[in-house]
Amino acid sequence: MFRSPRKGQSLLVLIMAMGLVCPLSVLAAEQSGVVRSGETPIAFSTVTLYKAGTVRRDAVVLGKTQSDGNGYFRIFYERPHESDAVLYLIADGAPEPSSDRGFRPQPSLIRLATVLGTAPVRRAIVINERTTVATAYAMAQFIEGHEIGGKQPGLQNAAATVRNLANLNTGAVGLVLRMPPNGNLTSTLAAFNSLANMLAACVQTQSNCATLFDAATPPRGQTPQNTLQAMVNIAHYPWRNVGELFDLSLLSPVYTPFLTLSLKPAAWTLALRYNGDGPLGQRIDGPGNLAFDKEGNAWVTNNYRFGLDPSESRCGSNKVLKLTPTGGSAPGAPYRGSGLYGAGYGITLDPNGDVWVGNFGFQGTGCPLDVERLSQSVSKFSADGEALSPVEGFVKPGLIARPQGTVSDHKGNIWIASCAGNSVVQFPRGNPDQAVNFGSIGVDKPFAIAIDTRGHAWVTSNANNSVVELGRDGKQVGDPIMDDGLRRPMGIATDSFGNVWVSSSGVMDPPCPTPLPNDMITEEIGDDGAMNGKAAVTLIRHQGPNRQVKTFGKLGGKRDGLRLPWGIAVDGNENVFVANFAGQTLMQLCGVVEANCPPGVRTGDPISPDSGYTFDGLVRNTAVQIDPSGNVWLTNNWILEAFENDHQNNPGGHELVVFIGLAAPIKTPLIGPPQRP
Repeated sequence: MFRSPRKGQSLLVLIMAMGLVCPLSVLAAEQSGVVRSGETPIAFSTVTLYKAGTVRRDAVVLGKTQSDGNGYFRIFYERPHESDAVLYLIADGAPEPSSDRGFRPQPSLIRLATVLGTAPVRRAIVINERTTVATAYAMAQFIEGHEIGGKQPGLQNAAATVRNLANLNTGAVGLVLRMPPNGNLTSTLAAFNSLANMLAACVQTQSNCATLFDAATPPRGQTPQNTLQAMVNIAHYPWRNVGELFDLSLLSPVYTPFLTLSLKPAAWTLALRYNGDGPLGQRIDGPGNLAFDKEGNAWVTNNYRFGLDPSESRCGSNKVLKLTPTGGSAPGAPYRGSGLYGAGYGITLDPNGDVWVGNFGFQGTGCPLDVERLSQSVSKFSADGEALSPVEGFVKPGLIARPQGTVSDHKGNIWIASCAGNSVVQFPRGNPDQAVNFGSIGVDKPFAIAIDTRGHAWVTSNANNSVVELGRDGKQVGDPIMDDGLRRPMGIATDSFGNVWVSSSGVMDPPCPTPLPNDMITEEIGDDGAMNGKAAVTLIRHQGPNRQVKTFGKLGGKRDGLRLPWGIAVDGNENVFVANFAGQTLMQLCGVVEANCPPGVRTGDPISPDSGYTFDGLVRNTAVQIDPSGNVWLTNNWILEAFENDHQNNPGGHELVVFIGLAAPIKTPLIGPPQRP
């Protein structure tokens, strides 16, 4: 008797499960591959093909089979009609031998995975420990158990990022991870292989699985029951049980190169460097800040015209960069003209998707161009890079002088920190002809701006150690906020509860227009910023008409990871990420929703190790932003020697650094406080 398909089960799958022959014309697609551990096949594992859901726990089975004695499998399935459908494979394998001559699948501790992504998908693939690590990290914010799901574009972008880490066809290291500016130039390649070796230790000797599962047990929650869940937990809690996991990674080193004792990590994060396709890519030089569009592309300001020699004088860049969500160059990028010159920290997208850039005028010594004239404007571009402002930009002499922070609110008003003008400028609804200058608000070297839940603009005032709140009309709200913890504030961000987070550098004096770059640090901080005792993060809470200010600094070394903090961002879980200009570190702090933090961690406490998340591919970074996939992006702005060499006329760094799957995703473009997708 014919049975109706169960929910989520296609007619084709049911027919195949019943062992009936199906005409080839109905078999719209075929997926084949092999399940392996290292080079060793995993025979008789159960391989299931899924279509990811729009939410977690909404995945659909497209087909299922069993690998043969050599680990090979083939699945026939109905191709999804959605062009953005994400397909992935789960292999439950390594069953115990039965009493008869063959193998009988049994429940297994071994679960491996790979993500095929959107159509067209690769037909012949390998599922192994490397593809499982890539899946766990890239899809960390979208996976629960064996099910993957999430909203566009974050889910699709995360699926594409899997290929940066692993080669789906061969199970080898992915091209982006294997080649410069990654490869052997940073520790990520070895860390990736060490993570794969942790799984191999369990796959090849199942008595090691208990060690893996114990070490990968989350602070709250159950011990993982399979290798995939163990790796997902490690991606979620990279700071947990680092030593135990490191020891496990040395037991079955089938993947090389791997981390040795001298390179033992402080946390199991995976970070990639992006520069837009290859060793030179978009020829990035001094990326200052970035903003994501609705598709998750990264728009990036660029300080200098490209040059690898830091002693060679370089004029300001006349380009704005656009990188795809996987770090390549967007079509036609970088984009030129429209008055662009030496942009710094100012970049935003408005509600129409147009891009605004503040032209700060960064340049090296001896550049013949008139920087005073070129640093009085803002440039505007369409989503596809078309210049929407005049040839010299929207020039506003007397209003705009060395613009830094540039942000849009939900009304399309463009707010600009006129750093050298000691004022804030607004283009009402994006109209430069109606520009308004708010110059009597007590700001001195205003640097960054953030919009809160009420549409108010909050401005860091660097030179007088304060933060100023402006209403929608630009009028000052209350007195400037001055607190012992606010010392040379730089970055600013808001959360979805209307709270404001400020990163205080302690010692940074931005060149608006002076001092010279090599004199921007006002006092001794040490090579890695460790001597900077004034570094802090400040939380400004709203309690009705009142404000409560609390500063989190280096108390007993607990926040030693704050090393000249600059950029700051809030993720979809309300947790806070801080870019450290010194120390090559990223700091993660618990936000105002303590339920989203590990047990015992309170608001303002570090979630990352006390030293922060370290990465040898970071230099001095200025900005941090979060994309719709939960990746954390930082700008490698200045090379490390920038404050030790008096002859650095081009100290610009050359990459974006991306910590894979580390944060809760947010909706982009970011206009106002963060929202979940």
